[in-house]
Parts: sequence; structure tokens; C-alpha cells
Amino acid sequence: MARVLITGASGLVGGELLHLLQLDSQVSQIVAPTRSALLPHSKLQNPVGKDLHELLNSLAEPVDRVFCCLGTTRRQAGSADAFRHVDYQLVVDTALTGQRLGAQHCLVVSALGANPSSLFLYNRTKGQMEQALREQHWPRLTLVRPSMLTGQRTHARLLERLTAPLFNLLPGKWRSVAAKDVAQALLTEALTPGNGVKILESDQIKAG
Repeated sequence: MARVLITGASGLVGGELLHLLQLDSQVSQIVAPTRSALLPHSKLQNPVGKDLHELLNSLAEPVDRVFCCLGTTRRQAGSADAFRHVDYQLVVDTALTGQRLGAQHCLVVSALGANPSSLFLYNRTKGQMEQALREQHWPRLTLVRPSMLTGQRTHARLLERLTAPLFNLLPGKWRSVAAKDVAQALLTEALTPGNGVKILESDQIKAG
């Protein structure tokens, strides 16, 4: 896993994963396009721009793995269309870029309850995103479905802050999971041999 591509590196899970990748001796270079500049690091290549799609199209050097940690909410995005652009289109664009650059393994943060037929926009979008990635026919595809994430966000989400105590009490895969545990699960999967499609539910993330 010498060279990796990661999108969403400035987010909650993405930031934790970026840190792990920087520490891992098996990773020689990290390509992380973002809207705002990240802290410099000897392994980090950080194209910066407002349009992630354009940044992805500008990449030309090969990568071995692609990680996508993009995610927002309808409230943060401002509209259903804007939310779908981030949680569906840019995720699909990330994966397609990874394929173009030669990656054989795509690892994506999805969500608990992802279902393309769901009545709820969030779950439906996540499910349709997963479906689109399956249709890309990756040699290996890892979909991680965390419950509510805990950790220090740059911009606090009010609903998560209010409901976090409840999710800490729920059983099994419904219980909240730390972003750092999700990041570690992604890295572990990337370093473990395998093939085909693998789904990690929230309780499996914590067990790992």
C-alpha cells in the first residue's frame, strides 16, 4: 500500500485516518485533495481547491488504495441536492478516480441503515452510493457502516450532540462508535489480504 488516495481527509473520520496513514511505515505517499489546506507532512500531497471533482480529474500518478471518508448532512449542505452531491456524486467520483489511477481496493465510509429503497434521504443516498460502487466491479470493495460517530468535530452538529448520550446506551450495531475506531478499521482492512465486497457494520468495527 505504497501510495494512497483519500478524500474527506479534513473530516472527523478522514482526519483520524490521515493521521494513521502518516504514521504507517507501509505508506510512502498520501494524496489528499481538499477544499482547505491540511497541515504539511513529508508524505502528504495536498491539492487544494473549491471543486473536488476538478481536483480529482487533475490527478495523474498511480495509487494502490483509495479511501473515501466524505460525508455531510442535509442541514450542513443546505439542500437535498447539495447533500446528495457530497454523499453520492463525490464518493462515486472518488472511486472512479481511484480506478483510473490503478487502485485495486476501494474503502468507503457509508452509514448504518444504508438502503437504496429507504424512505429517508440520508439512508437512501448512502444505499444508492453503495449500489453505484458495487456496479463499478472493484476487485475489492470495503463498505464501513458506522452508527453515530463520536469525536471532536471542527463544526459541531447539534443533533449529534443532543442524541449522543442516547446512542451510547443502545445495544449492538446501534451504539455510537468512535471515529478513531472507524479509521483504524479502514486501515486494518486495507492492510489485510482479501477480495470481493465486504461490509463492516458498526458492532464489527468496535469488535475489531
